[in-house]
Amino acid sequence: MSLNRREFLASTLALTAASAAAQPLEDLWGGNVIDIHSHLRRDNDGNAMHMDGCGVSHALLLSRGAPVEQIHAMQAKYPHRFVWSSSVDVTQHLASRLLTEAVKKGAIGFGELKSNVTANGPELQRLYGLAAELDVPILIHFQEFPHYEGETNYATGIKKLARMLETYPKTRFVGHADAFWANISADYANQEAYPSGPIKPGGVTDKLLSDYENMYGDMSANSGNNALSRDPEFTKDFLKRHQDKLMFGSDCSCADGHGAGVSQDRNPAAKRLSGKCVARETLTVLKRSTTPEVFRKLTWENAQRIYRIPKWDA
Repeated sequence: MSLNRREFLASTLALTAASAAAQPLEDLWGGNVIDIHSHLRRDNDGNAMHMDGCGVSHALLLSRGAPVEQIHAMQAKYPHRFVWSSSVDVTQHLASRLLTEAVKKGAIGFGELKSNVTANGPELQRLYGLAAELDVPILIHFQEFPHYEGETNYATGIKKLARMLETYPKTRFVGHADAFWANISADYANQEAYPSGPIKPGGVTDKLLSDYENMYGDMSANSGNNALSRDPEFTKDFLKRHQDKLMFGSDCSCADGHGAGVSQDRNPAAKRLSGKCVARETLTVLKRSTTPEVFRKLTWENAQRIYRIPKWDA
Protein backbone atom coordinates (compact mmCIF):
# COMPACT_ATOMS: atom_id res chain seq x y z
CA MET A 1 0.00 0.00 0.00
CA SER A 2 1.44 3.39 -0.96
CA LEU A 3 1.36 6.40 1.36
CA ASN A 4 0.72 9.96 0.31
CA ARG A 5 3.10 12.71 1.51
CA ARG A 6 0.95 13.69 4.50
CA GLU A 7 0.55 10.08 5.66
CA PHE A 8 4.27 9.45 5.24
CA LEU A 9 5.19 12.51 7.31
CA ALA A 10 2.71 11.59 10.03
CA SER A 11 4.05 8.04 10.28
CA THR A 12 7.65 9.26 10.32
CA LEU A 13 6.94 11.72 13.13
CA ALA A 14 5.09 9.07 15.10
CA LEU A 15 8.07 6.70 14.86
CA THR A 16 10.45 9.49 15.89
CA ALA A 17 8.28 10.34 18.90
CA ALA A 18 8.05 6.70 19.92
CA SER A 19 11.81 6.28 19.69
CA ALA A 20 12.40 9.43 21.75
CA ALA A 21 9.85 8.34 24.34
CA ALA A 22 11.76 5.09 24.81
CA GLN A 23 14.81 7.05 25.94
CA PRO A 24 14.52 8.98 29.22
CA LEU A 25 14.64 12.69 28.41
CA GLU A 26 17.16 13.40 31.15
CA ASP A 27 19.67 11.12 29.41
CA LEU A 28 20.18 13.65 26.62
CA TRP A 29 21.14 16.66 28.76
CA GLY A 30 21.89 15.17 32.17
CA GLY A 31 18.61 16.24 33.74
CA ASN A 32 15.26 17.88 33.12
CA VAL A 33 15.07 20.98 30.90
CA ILE A 34 12.50 23.79 30.83
CA ASP A 35 11.92 25.54 27.50
CA ILE A 36 10.56 29.02 28.32
CA HIS A 37 9.78 29.88 24.69
CA SER A 38 7.56 27.17 23.22
CA HIS A 39 4.79 28.62 21.05
CA LEU A 40 1.47 26.84 21.47
CA ARG A 41 0.85 24.60 18.45
CA ARG A 42 -2.52 23.84 16.89
CA ASP A 43 -2.20 20.12 17.49
CA ASN A 44 -2.39 19.25 21.19
CA ASP A 45 0.41 16.72 20.71
CA GLY A 46 2.70 18.98 18.67
CA ASN A 47 4.53 20.63 21.54
CA ALA A 48 5.15 17.35 23.34
CA MET A 49 6.38 15.68 20.13
CA HIS A 50 8.94 18.43 19.61
CA MET A 51 10.02 18.26 23.26
CA ASP A 52 10.41 14.49 23.24
CA GLY A 53 12.55 14.70 20.13
CA CYS A 54 15.01 17.27 21.45
CA GLY A 55 15.13 16.11 25.07
CA VAL A 56 13.11 18.89 26.70
CA SER A 57 11.04 17.70 29.64
CA HIS A 58 8.96 20.80 30.48
CA ALA A 59 7.79 23.94 28.70
CA LEU A 60 6.28 27.37 29.14
CA LEU A 61 3.71 27.64 26.36
CA LEU A 62 3.39 31.06 24.76
CA SER A 63 -0.19 31.61 23.66
CA ARG A 64 -2.17 34.34 21.97
CA GLY A 65 -5.01 35.26 24.30
CA ALA A 66 -6.15 32.64 26.80
CA PRO A 67 -6.85 29.26 25.13
CA VAL A 68 -7.65 27.71 28.49
CA GLU A 69 -9.49 24.65 27.21
CA GLN A 70 -6.65 23.56 24.93
CA ILE A 71 -4.02 24.11 27.60
CA HIS A 72 -6.03 22.23 30.22
CA ALA A 73 -6.40 19.35 27.76
CA MET A 74 -2.64 19.29 27.21
CA GLN A 75 -1.94 19.48 30.93
CA ALA A 76 -4.31 16.56 31.53
CA LYS A 77 -2.70 14.43 28.82
CA TYR A 78 0.88 15.39 29.79
CA PRO A 79 0.76 15.97 33.56
CA HIS A 80 3.31 18.32 35.13
CA ARG A 81 4.94 19.27 31.81
CA PHE A 82 3.27 22.56 30.82
CA VAL A 83 2.66 26.01 32.20
CA TRP A 84 1.60 28.95 30.04
CA SER A 85 1.95 32.65 29.30
CA SER A 86 -0.37 34.98 27.40
CA SER A 87 0.22 37.66 24.76
CA VAL A 88 -1.92 40.29 23.05
CA ASP A 89 -1.53 43.15 20.62
CA VAL A 90 -0.35 45.78 23.09
CA THR A 91 -1.95 48.56 21.04
CA GLN A 92 -5.45 47.23 21.80
CA HIS A 93 -7.32 49.30 24.37
CA LEU A 94 -8.35 46.04 26.06
CA ALA A 95 -4.79 44.69 26.31
CA SER A 96 -4.49 45.19 30.07
CA ARG A 97 -7.89 43.61 30.76
CA LEU A 98 -7.18 40.62 28.53
CA LEU A 99 -3.83 39.92 30.16
CA THR A 100 -5.28 40.32 33.64
CA GLU A 101 -8.02 37.82 32.79
CA ALA A 102 -5.42 35.39 31.44
CA VAL A 103 -3.44 35.53 34.69
CA LYS A 104 -6.63 34.89 36.67
CA LYS A 105 -7.16 31.82 34.49
CA GLY A 106 -3.68 30.48 35.18
CA ALA A 107 -1.15 32.27 32.97
CA ILE A 108 2.13 32.84 34.80
CA GLY A 109 3.52 35.59 32.55
CA PHE A 110 2.97 38.10 29.78
CA GLY A 111 4.46 37.30 26.43
CA GLU A 112 5.83 37.01 24.04
CA LEU A 113 4.76 40.63 23.45
CA LYS A 114 5.53 41.50 19.85
CA SER A 115 4.00 44.75 18.58
CA ASN A 116 5.13 47.68 16.46
CA VAL A 117 5.67 50.11 19.34
CA THR A 118 8.64 51.63 21.15
CA ALA A 119 10.14 49.96 24.19
CA ASN A 120 9.54 53.06 26.29
CA GLY A 121 6.17 54.02 24.79
CA PRO A 122 2.86 54.26 26.65
CA GLU A 123 1.53 50.95 25.34
CA LEU A 124 4.27 48.86 26.90
CA GLN A 125 4.65 51.08 29.94
CA ARG A 126 1.06 50.27 30.92
CA LEU A 127 1.93 46.60 30.82
CA TYR A 128 5.22 47.03 32.67
CA GLY A 129 3.24 48.43 35.56
CA LEU A 130 0.57 45.73 35.28
CA ALA A 131 3.17 42.95 35.28
CA ALA A 132 4.53 44.28 38.56
CA GLU A 133 1.04 44.55 40.01
CA LEU A 134 0.19 40.95 39.05
CA ASP A 135 3.70 39.75 39.94
CA VAL A 136 4.46 38.04 36.62
CA PRO A 137 7.42 38.37 34.21
CA ILE A 138 6.99 40.20 30.91
CA LEU A 139 8.73 38.71 27.86
CA ILE A 140 9.40 41.22 25.07
CA HIS A 141 10.49 40.75 21.45
CA PHE A 142 13.01 43.50 20.61
CA GLN A 143 13.67 43.91 16.88
CA GLU A 144 15.05 46.89 14.95
CA PHE A 145 16.04 45.30 11.64
CA PRO A 146 13.47 43.61 9.33
CA HIS A 147 13.93 39.95 8.39
CA TYR A 148 12.34 40.42 4.99
CA GLU A 149 11.01 43.21 2.80
CA GLY A 150 7.88 44.76 4.24
CA GLU A 151 8.29 43.44 7.78
CA THR A 152 7.89 45.88 10.65
CA ASN A 153 10.04 46.24 13.77
CA TYR A 154 9.06 45.56 17.36
CA ALA A 155 9.68 47.24 20.74
CA THR A 156 12.27 49.54 19.23
CA GLY A 157 14.68 51.65 21.25
CA ILE A 158 16.29 49.01 23.45
CA LYS A 159 19.11 51.44 24.21
CA LYS A 160 16.56 53.43 26.22
CA LEU A 161 15.36 50.40 28.17
CA ALA A 162 17.52 51.19 31.19
CA ARG A 163 15.15 54.01 32.13
CA MET A 164 12.23 51.58 32.06
CA LEU A 165 14.08 49.17 34.33
CA GLU A 166 14.61 52.02 36.77
CA THR A 167 11.02 53.28 36.50
CA TYR A 168 9.54 49.81 37.09
CA PRO A 169 11.96 48.18 39.55
CA LYS A 170 9.44 45.53 40.64
CA THR A 171 8.82 44.34 37.08
CA ARG A 172 10.70 41.26 35.87
CA PHE A 173 11.74 42.07 32.29
CA VAL A 174 12.74 39.17 30.01
CA GLY A 175 14.56 40.22 26.84
CA HIS A 176 14.37 38.27 23.60
CA ALA A 177 15.03 38.51 19.85
CA ASP A 178 17.34 40.28 17.44
CA ALA A 179 17.97 43.67 19.02
CA PHE A 180 18.35 42.20 22.48
CA TRP A 181 20.97 39.66 21.42
CA ALA A 182 22.78 41.66 18.73
CA ASN A 183 23.41 44.35 21.33
CA ILE A 184 25.52 41.90 23.30
CA SER A 185 28.37 43.53 21.35
CA ALA A 186 29.30 47.18 21.93
CA ASP A 187 29.86 47.82 18.21
CA TYR A 188 26.34 46.90 17.08
CA ALA A 189 24.53 49.69 15.20
CA ASN A 190 21.36 48.04 13.81
CA GLN A 191 23.21 47.14 10.62
CA GLU A 192 21.85 43.58 10.38
CA ALA A 193 19.64 41.14 12.25
CA TYR A 194 22.30 38.59 13.18
CA PRO A 195 25.84 40.00 13.26
CA SER A 196 28.76 37.59 13.18
CA GLY A 197 32.33 37.64 14.35
CA PRO A 198 34.02 38.50 17.65
CA ILE A 199 31.97 40.32 20.29
CA LYS A 200 33.21 43.66 21.56
CA PRO A 201 32.76 43.83 25.36
CA GLY A 202 30.54 46.48 26.86
CA GLY A 203 27.37 45.91 24.82
CA VAL A 204 24.00 47.28 25.91
CA THR A 205 22.57 43.85 26.68
CA ASP A 206 25.55 42.91 28.83
CA LYS A 207 25.21 46.15 30.79
CA LEU A 208 21.47 45.75 31.31
CA LEU A 209 21.96 42.26 32.71
CA SER A 210 24.81 43.43 34.93
CA ASP A 211 23.33 46.68 36.21
CA TYR A 212 19.67 45.81 36.80
CA GLU A 213 18.38 43.04 39.05
CA ASN A 214 15.06 42.98 37.20
CA MET A 215 16.54 42.30 33.72
CA TYR A 216 16.67 38.70 32.48
CA GLY A 217 17.45 37.04 29.16
CA ASP A 218 15.64 34.45 27.03
CA MET A 219 18.27 32.62 24.95
CA SER A 220 15.83 31.33 22.34
CA ALA A 221 15.57 31.53 18.55
CA ASN A 222 18.28 32.11 15.97
CA SER A 223 19.03 35.44 17.69
CA GLY A 224 20.01 33.84 20.99
CA ASN A 225 21.82 30.95 19.33
CA ASN A 226 23.73 33.33 17.06
CA ALA A 227 24.89 35.45 19.99
CA LEU A 228 26.07 32.38 21.89
CA SER A 229 27.79 30.81 18.86
CA ARG A 230 29.70 33.70 17.30
CA ASP A 231 32.45 34.12 19.92
CA PRO A 232 32.96 30.96 22.06
CA GLU A 233 35.42 32.49 24.51
CA PHE A 234 33.17 35.48 25.17
CA THR A 235 30.21 33.12 25.59
CA LYS A 236 31.90 31.12 28.33
CA ASP A 237 32.54 34.24 30.40
CA PHE A 238 29.14 35.76 29.58
CA LEU A 239 27.28 32.66 30.78
CA LYS A 240 29.37 32.48 33.92
CA ARG A 241 28.77 36.16 34.79
CA HIS A 242 25.04 36.02 34.10
CA GLN A 243 24.39 32.47 35.23
CA ASP A 244 21.51 33.61 37.46
CA LYS A 245 19.86 35.86 34.84
CA LEU A 246 19.59 33.71 31.69
CA MET A 247 17.04 31.04 30.69
CA PHE A 248 17.01 28.46 27.93
CA GLY A 249 14.26 28.78 25.34
CA SER A 250 13.87 27.33 21.87
CA ASP A 251 11.36 29.36 19.80
CA CYS A 252 11.79 26.43 17.43
CA SER A 253 9.26 25.58 14.74
CA CYS A 254 10.64 22.20 13.68
CA ALA A 255 8.19 19.34 13.99
CA ASP A 256 10.11 16.59 15.71
CA GLY A 257 13.01 18.00 17.72
CA HIS A 258 15.42 16.95 14.96
CA GLY A 259 14.82 19.68 12.37
CA ALA A 260 12.00 18.18 10.30
CA GLY A 261 9.23 20.25 8.77
CA VAL A 262 9.23 24.04 8.55
CA SER A 263 12.22 25.66 10.24
CA GLN A 264 13.05 29.39 10.23
CA ASP A 265 10.04 30.09 8.02
CA ARG A 266 9.95 33.60 6.49
CA ASN A 267 13.34 34.41 7.96
CA PRO A 268 15.97 34.01 5.25
CA ALA A 269 18.58 35.70 7.42
CA ALA A 270 18.39 32.70 9.77
CA LYS A 271 19.18 30.09 7.15
CA ARG A 272 22.20 28.97 9.19
CA LEU A 273 19.74 26.94 11.28
CA SER A 274 17.52 25.82 8.43
CA GLY A 275 16.77 22.11 8.74
CA LYS A 276 18.03 22.02 12.31
CA CYS A 277 16.31 21.97 15.68
CA VAL A 278 17.05 25.27 17.39
CA ALA A 279 16.49 23.71 20.81
CA ARG A 280 19.09 20.99 20.19
CA GLU A 281 21.57 23.47 18.72
CA THR A 282 21.31 25.89 21.64
CA LEU A 283 21.41 23.22 24.32
CA THR A 284 24.55 21.86 22.67
CA VAL A 285 26.21 25.29 22.78
CA LEU A 286 25.25 25.74 26.43
CA LYS A 287 26.45 22.26 27.37
CA ARG A 288 29.93 22.78 25.92
CA SER A 289 30.24 26.35 27.23
CA THR A 290 29.40 25.83 30.91
CA THR A 291 29.88 23.63 33.92
CA PRO A 292 27.15 21.13 34.81
CA GLU A 293 26.14 23.38 37.70
CA VAL A 294 25.71 26.47 35.51
CA PHE A 295 24.02 24.44 32.77
CA ARG A 296 21.40 23.33 35.28
CA LYS A 297 20.74 26.93 36.30
CA LEU A 298 20.31 28.00 32.67
CA THR A 299 18.05 25.11 31.72
CA TRP A 300 16.08 24.49 34.91
CA GLU A 301 16.60 26.47 38.11
CA ASN A 302 16.44 30.04 36.78
CA ALA A 303 13.13 29.51 34.98
CA GLN A 304 11.53 28.01 38.06
CA ARG A 305 12.69 30.94 40.20
CA ILE A 306 12.02 33.82 37.78
CA TYR A 307 8.63 32.54 36.60
CA ARG A 308 7.80 31.07 40.02
CA ILE A 309 6.87 27.81 38.42
CA PRO A 310 5.43 25.13 40.72
CA LYS A 311 8.17 22.81 41.86
CA TRP A 312 8.09 19.98 39.38
CA ASP A 313 10.20 16.98 40.28
CA ALA A 314 13.78 17.79 39.24
